[in-house]
Amino acid sequence: EVEHMGERIARLERAIHEAAQAAPPTMRAVIDALQALRGIAEMSAVTIVAEVGPLTRFATARQLMGYSGAVPREDSSGTRTRRGAITKTGNAHLRRIVVEAAWAYRGRPAVGPGIRKRQEGLSADVTAIAWKAQHRLSARYRSLMARGKCKQQVVTAIARELLGFIWAIGVAAEAAIDGRRAA
Repeated sequence: EVEHMGERIARLERAIHEAAQAAPPTMRAVIDALQALRGIAEMSAVTIVAEVGPLTRFATARQLMGYSGAVPREDSSGTRTRRGAITKTGNAHLRRIVVEAAWAYRGRPAVGPGIRKRQEGLSADVTAIAWKAQHRLSARYRSLMARGKCKQQVVTAIARELLGFIWAIGVAAEAAIDGRRAA
């Protein structure tokens, strides 16, 4: 049974890979560009693009964060503002994938062979955003842990910020494809 399930998973992964290869050029460019980020390989990138669609439909990164439900709830009245746990009112699949990817930012920034291979052929803008993400999110993880926050809360906060970098990379990749079409 275990071998049967392993074969089934391999078949499904091949089918998803083939579907990603056959995707429209804009979608394919975003899938490739998102893989420049640490913690996001092809399955995660395909899931993000499938759940979100064109990232340019969000005017700002905060709108994407709100769409995912990874933003804190707020109870405000007059001058008093109280923020609580994340709202969870957004796309649960997107939020789960991004939280899983956020665990990769526990370590120090580095470009290993896997990320280096995924970044081949990508624009300098995309790789610069991915490198900036590694520095910012790793430092943020260490900072929040030093303040005594629990790991799950820290990773959720990192995931919310990671959505901002996902938005930036997606918008840059979509703009590059649209720029090539216009030329």
